[in-house]
Amino acid sequence: MDQAINKLIRKFKTNDPFTIANGLNIEAWFEDLGVGTRGLYYNKLRRRYIVIHCALSDEWQRFICAHELAHDRLHPGLSRFWLDEHSLFNPGKYERQANKFAVKLLLSKTEIYPGETLENVFRRNYIPVEMLQYY
Repeated sequence: MDQAINKLIRKFKTNDPFTIANGLNIEAWFEDLGVGTRGLYYNKLRRRYIVIHCALSDEWQRFICAHELAHDRLHPGLSRFWLDEHSLFNPGKYERQANKFAVKLLLSKTEIYPGETLENVFRRNYIPVEMLQYY
């Protein structure tokens, strides 16, 4: 996972998930996905898509993009949905991996200052504090 993240950052010179997705020719769409779905990743006819729920905050949209990007990099060939009832309360193996990937990607260029709490680091980097457990 760390190697995949470092490779992406070296190649695209950023840890911004939207820039990386664009560079990988993954289309990011913002749609109303209804209650309970924050995002999804799917691959159809060799084209890849990330769809993010448009009603989410910018912080969550960025995190969801990084999460769905993880599915593309770590779980090729699988289409995944970010479902609240599966992801936040009892995440499966693939969802936990994608959350961890997203946290690592978004914190990759961050220095943690002496005495600084992880909660503050997450806030400073616009990462939802609900994802602290994946640090």
